[in-house]
Amino acid sequence: MGFLDGLWRGREVDFDSGSAATNAIELTKRHHYVSLTKQQAASGHLRVNLSWRMRTSDIGGSQRESLLRHPLKALRPPEVMGHSQSMVNVDLDLGCLYELTDGSKGVVQPLGSYFGDVNAPPYVKLSGDDRFGSGSGEDMYINLDHREQIKRLLVFVYIYDQTPAFDRTHAIVTLYPSNGPRIEIHLDERHPQARSCAVVMIENVKKELVVRREVKFVYGFQAELDRLYGWGLQWGRGYKTKV
Repeated sequence: MGFLDGLWRGREVDFDSGSAATNAIELTKRHHYVSLTKQQAASGHLRVNLSWRMRTSDIGGSQRESLLRHPLKALRPPEVMGHSQSMVNVDLDLGCLYELTDGSKGVVQPLGSYFGDVNAPPYVKLSGDDRFGSGSGEDMYINLDHREQIKRLLVFVYIYDQTPAFDRTHAIVTLYPSNGPRIEIHLDERHPQARSCAVVMIENVKKELVVRREVKFVYGFQAELDRLYGWGLQWGRGYKTKV
């Protein structure tokens, strides 16, 4: 599969974050498609961000009871309360299946430490692994200066631990192009038993780079996403490195 060619080697790289964009395009079932080429954003580094937080109804139960017994806990900073046990049990991960025009295929994801490379194939790099759903979330960078070598990229989100909990989180994947508005895809459909979700496809179509909303939840892991989209990779059990 050529995974070893894309392993992260710990190099420090400065990226354009695209944070200057102040407005947003939300991709929905009805409006599910946008062209990066037409908005002159098919170059530079495309930042893909995954962020999430627990639904307030899910956090509430035991914490509300605890606050009644210990009112001073309400004075604790939100970041401290946010990393309660209910948060730690939900570990959403950002990943990307890639297919290049030379036929090479593979995956970029924290599982197995396939962090990728932004300056060499697959031109996709995961910057880190957020295990707690912090405000910044997880970032992935795609080098669109090599768009001619990219055939298709499927950005997906999966749950690493044993608890399917998409219905317990507010998750959003945001794309920050080098030019124009950011692109948002909300994972707000209720699929309590789903473990993975194909979020967005970035594809070269007749020399035009397009972004298409997918938001397809599956009850398995990456192998099921592979079958759904016909990637044809061989999958085995993988693990994260301990922190």
